[in-house]
Amino acid sequence: MPSRDHAEQDPALLRRLLRAKDRMDASSHEDWPVRRLAEVSGVSEAHFARSFKRAFGLPPHRYLLTRRIEQAVTLLRDTDLPITDIAFVTGWESLGTFGRIFRDITGRSPSAMRAASRSDNHAIDRVPACVLKAAQRPDLNIAVLEKRRRVAKGTVRPSSTKEVT
Repeated sequence: MPSRDHAEQDPALLRRLLRAKDRMDASSHEDWPVRRLAEVSGVSEAHFARSFKRAFGLPPHRYLLTRRIEQAVTLLRDTDLPITDIAFVTGWESLGTFGRIFRDITGRSPSAMRAASRSDNHAIDRVPACVLKAAQRPDLNIAVLEKRRRVAKGTVRPSSTKEVT
């Protein structure tokens, strides 16, 4: 979601940032280092990173994590692909990293997420996909490592326990 500073940014820069964001959305399984995103946007790496966070409220890496986890949740819910295949299809280089980060962000392992989505499947069939994606969007307003520390201390709930209103 765009921040309040969004309106203060140069419209041409915002278009270039959107171009980079659209490329990440279309190919979230690919590697998107800041250098590559800055090249797509035609700005320096530091300027891109600052401007992206100001415009979209998340650093580029966290935004990409959000997209990858959203896609993984959809594949777990809607396909019978093995979890290993889902990890690699969504851009993870190792199953262990995928499982750890997936659990850190959603509060469940991939297999637990699949089992829960299948048990609730009769109700989900009637919810439009866009609404479902928005409700299941991972909360990455804080870094995954910081979130892990807070969960361990009991000061923040996993994002999957958020209520949908």
